[in-house]
Amino acid sequence: MKHDQIHTYIKGMLAQLGFTEADVTVSYDEKMNTIWFSITSPHTRLLSNRDGEALTALNHLATKVVEQIMREETVRPRVVIDANNVEKKKIDNLKTIAHMMAERARYFKSSVDLDPMPPHERRIIHEFLGEVPDVYTESAGDGMKRHIVIRYRDTRT
Repeated sequence: MKHDQIHTYIKGMLAQLGFTEADVTVSYDEKMNTIWFSITSPHTRLLSNRDGEALTALNHLATKVVEQIMREETVRPRVVIDANNVEKKKIDNLKTIAHMMAERARYFKSSVDLDPMPPHERRIIHEFLGEVPDVYTESAGDGMKRHIVIRYRDTRT
């Protein structure tokens, strides 16, 4: 299975960075189609320096690895390398913001624009609100100003 290839490659990549098998746990979130590589080690602060640039780069590299391994597949799993739950906290924060803004769109029966954000963060919000019946999301703007608009949808009609 291709997931085994992904596990082997990413674990090898992390081993080259000095993280042992004991430092890395792997789990799969079927609902979000995400493979989580959680690193718990005293050395993870090296990945968190400078606003987590190294962790962001490592996640980008992992995404490119998945694209190569599963290039024939139409649906690819998302890979998240997380150090001391930093990414999990970031995703939970994005979901909280999305929920609050969806409530605002519902209450005022209008559209709510979120701040510009990178594509992977927009994807999290689109997926999170994708199953909510009375709101829908769309991306708007270009380049660094690309953001999400949460729109109210009247489901009574």
